[in-house]
Amino acid sequence: MGLEVLRAGLQSTVQDQGRFGYAHLGVSASGAADNFSLRIGNILVGNPKQYAGIEMTIIGDKYRFKSDAYIALTGSEFEAELDNKPIPFWQGCPIKNDQILDIRSTKTGARCYLCVAGGINVEDVMGAKTTHLTSGMGGVHGRILKKQDELDVGSLDNSIKPVQEINEPMTTDNKIIRVTKGRQWLWFHKNQKNKFFQHQYRVTDLSNRMGLRLIGNAINTKKGEIITAGIPLGSIQIPGDGQPIISFVEHQTTGGYPVIANVISADIRKVGQLKPGDCFQFELTSISTAEKLKVDQEKFIHSLHHD
Repeated sequence: MGLEVLRAGLQSTVQDQGRFGYAHLGVSASGAADNFSLRIGNILVGNPKQYAGIEMTIIGDKYRFKSDAYIALTGSEFEAELDNKPIPFWQGCPIKNDQILDIRSTKTGARCYLCVAGGINVEDVMGAKTTHLTSGMGGVHGRILKKQDELDVGSLDNSIKPVQEINEPMTTDNKIIRVTKGRQWLWFHKNQKNKFFQHQYRVTDLSNRMGLRLIGNAINTKKGEIITAGIPLGSIQIPGDGQPIISFVEHQTTGGYPVIANVISADIRKVGQLKPGDCFQFELTSISTAEKLKVDQEKFIHSLHHD
């Protein structure tokens, strides 16, 4: 009972909320690049939030369902058809045995998510199903999905009622990424900080789930590299060439470059939807505002369980 990959996309992986508690061993949490969209997808099909789904990047996959199912597509909108008929995003959809779901290129951002009632059932590794491509851990043998892969679907949790659709628009403005001051904020002269915030940066082709390399105004520091220290998700490091790097879901757990800023938790999903060639600007915000934005995001997700 499950689904078969008839055509593999650019980079599709099994992802859940992440593998936490192992940074001291050099293992970052990984998990969905747009965690918000995966969580909404699970709500739409009646899954607990920790259930795994499929993350597709830029170009999606083609699947044959080997049993009846109930699915939802979330994240950035991709061209998608069920038996050659358009299928909407952000709402639950029943699937019959042997139906074909064809997800092609993105229309907007970098990633979309396929959630199936019961969740994608792969072996737990260190307490999570999430794929960590850098280390080859979790998911389907620690790798991207390939043609002829067969994925099992887990048991339904009948205690959770699916939400048929989301009535509010789920689009987000990826042109502004909000940040707070980083650990080495004082290492940067005022004119360098102004350069960082007043001009756009472009995502380069060297970006992936480990980090996003940007190109734009080079930023200089008063000092050089730092003593190696822990690097959290969303840290914006400034290497020797002055071009910022955003640490992402499969980031190294330590680093030696000064950190000018940190992406706020509520905007990590925006980073997950940036693709090579996209341009955006950083915007400084306070820690209290960042906390409020995250609380508001959580309140919205929680409210869906009671609609």
